[in-house]
Amino acid sequence: MTTNAPSYLSLYQSGELARRVASLEAMLARCTVCPRDCLNDRLQNQLAACYSGRLPIVSSYTAHFGEEPALTGTRGAGNIFFGNCNLRCVYCQNYQISQAHKEQIKNEVTHERLAAMMLELQARGCHNVNFVSPTHFAPQMARAILLAAAQGLRLPVVYNTNAYDSVEVLKLLSGVVDIYLPDLKYADAGDGYTYSKVHDYTAHARRAITEMFRQTGDELVFDEDGLLRRGLVVRLLALPNDLAGVRESLKWIRDALSPRVAVSLMAQYYPTNRAATDERYTLLSRRITETEWLRTVAALDDLGMEEGWMQEYEGAAHYYRPDFTNRETPFKDIRDFERSEQ
Repeated sequence: MTTNAPSYLSLYQSGELARRVASLEAMLARCTVCPRDCLNDRLQNQLAACYSGRLPIVSSYTAHFGEEPALTGTRGAGNIFFGNCNLRCVYCQNYQISQAHKEQIKNEVTHERLAAMMLELQARGCHNVNFVSPTHFAPQMARAILLAAAQGLRLPVVYNTNAYDSVEVLKLLSGVVDIYLPDLKYADAGDGYTYSKVHDYTAHARRAITEMFRQTGDELVFDEDGLLRRGLVVRLLALPNDLAGVRESLKWIRDALSPRVAVSLMAQYYPTNRAATDERYTLLSRRITETEWLRTVAALDDLGMEEGWMQEYEGAAHYYRPDFTNRETPFKDIRDFERSEQ
């Protein structure tokens, strides 16, 4: 374990970070910041399909204790929740933030204010700066990191994304982001369109995660307190009726990337937003069953995955880190994971 300084500091000192920011901001002129490729001029404050213009929108920022244990530690992850989103998930648990642009426009902030939020979270003792839903504001995020680095920011940066990201943008973020925390929402592109309203989600997300893997590899770097300083963790949210195709996504991670890529299995789904009321989405109108969850958990061992975390079925705010490498006692019951941590 080591305590490497965030890599954006060396980019800042060399002037490379400023050059990267300029390249990212240039993409806003005909917006290609995400795979939607709206081509609107956000520098002139034209709104893209995500209903976002030139300035970042921050719904809230706080020390957060609901992330994986290696991110929250004892003092919390420094979460910055961006408003709006480039997806339209019918079951979004934060739809009041992601899909209420007329309200969220009131939360526009300057780049300087965003940088100040990062420094404030550092002063509170947060272990990292965790940008939640950053895809559509990646250039603005990078500008704020540049400003904050000049004022003493030293925390690792977490890119907590839905993975509908531009590979070109991610390449420009190489060395700027320390920890990638992408969702891999669907194994089937048709479900991505039905439930998140974007084309070719699976192909775009897999390309994006492949680029993240190129930057980080499959090694997680921790400090002496067990806090994550660098790496890639892929989140997989189990959906009812296997709509996420978690086993297929795990198989892709294993075969295309590495069985050592860290995964985070999540059981926290509940029907909300349109999934709770619209009959067109009846397959999403309930929580996952324990049987569905145990089947998802079993895939970890069946496919030989070696690293990561999983939530407890009965208390989805709680995470456990199973011993994936112990093949003598494969985990078949969710209660075994709980006992292993006691």
